[in-house]
Amino acid sequence: MDYTIYNEFLEVTVSDRGAELMSIKSRENGTEYLWQGDPAYWAGRAYNLFPICGRLTEGKYTYLGKTYEMNLHGFVRKSVLDATVLACDKIDFGIRADEKTLAVYPFEFEYHITYSLEGRSIRTEISVTNKSEATMPFALGGHPGFNVPLDSKGGFEDWELEFTPECSPRALRLSDTCYMLDGTDPFPLKEDRVLPLRHSLFDRDAVLLEGMSGKVTLRSDKSDRFVTVEFPDAMKYLSIWHTPKTDAPFVAIEPWTSVPARDGVIDDLEDKRDMFMLRPLATYELIWTITVG
Repeated sequence: MDYTIYNEFLEVTVSDRGAELMSIKSRENGTEYLWQGDPAYWAGRAYNLFPICGRLTEGKYTYLGKTYEMNLHGFVRKSVLDATVLACDKIDFGIRADEKTLAVYPFEFEYHITYSLEGRSIRTEISVTNKSEATMPFALGGHPGFNVPLDSKGGFEDWELEFTPECSPRALRLSDTCYMLDGTDPFPLKEDRVLPLRHSLFDRDAVLLEGMSGKVTLRSDKSDRFVTVEFPDAMKYLSIWHTPKTDAPFVAIEPWTSVPARDGVIDDLEDKRDMFMLRPLATYELIWTITVG
């Protein structure tokens, strides 16, 4: 089921399946900012990632000597969450552990994602509570895709990603199947802040960065439209993606807290890179935002 929240500037639609954003539309000029899921390229729109980011080798991990299977980016994106409308401009979605989740992730937990509109911004607040008796490893991430171009002015390669403040990111090395390899490589930006978009950038799938600034704006000199994604230091990785080897008219700007599995290795969940380790009965909260104009 889809739900719509709104304020003076925005009308935002969210599905209870994965608490996935389905539309970000301006009430001032009718612009649709969010990729609309054309299956010819990518049927998704804005996945929420929990309790992993990226792929697992053979779709598996181990925990306390037992092997579990889990989908790409975790199970929340395919789960139906309980929706609670809090106001015309605010909605919460929640999921708790049940038999289905325990079969793939052996922890009692409660996960909430709350969307609230503040001017032309969408504030995404995520909270995770560990209701298990053991420390709970988990990761969080976003996966929103945005239309490129955002209007009829110019084509894909007239657009760019601008990082604020200036930075010198490094690209993590990935295998051809998007698993982690050792090391990083310099990923220079134009004037230490600008990444011009081009379809060939994604010929080997996603670009996964670290050491970048926490504010990224999709913009073009040919348009007044823009999208800015801001995320905290805890989201230390940024995946930039569109469907490989295509002319897909979108770009996904994906802040992550963790990374895919190591190439050829079935990770132990407790040793997996950059997982949060949440003690029993504790709650972790994280906030990131999307601003449009």
